[in-house]
Amino acid sequence: MGEVNTFIQAVPLEYFIILSSVLFCLGVMGVLIRKNAIIILGCVELMLNSVNLLLAAFSSYKGDGNGQILVFFIMVVAAAEVAVGLAIIAMLYRNTKSVDISIFNKLRG
Repeated sequence: MGEVNTFIQAVPLEYFIILSSVLFCLGVMGVLIRKNAIIILGCVELMLNSVNLLLAAFSSYKGDGNGQILVFFIMVVAAAEVAVGLAIIAMLYRNTKSVDISIFNKLRG
């Protein structure tokens, strides 16, 4: 386990911050631009994983395990989000034969 901490601390913390920021921005752009519900869920997962990467990096650099424990809680929330999101998408597809988000406006009335 000490070898992993040595490797992570050999990479500058700024690299992890930059990578996490780029991944998070890609996820936000995907949520805002795309209309496919499955791709939007994937982009939300990308945003959550970028936060997990940053938490793990900060936790490793600090030498404390609290950030890594928080990563597990975020993973549980992400798994629940995928389960609920896919159930909603399955019902949307069953009713409309499409996974386009703009269909949701037609379901109101």
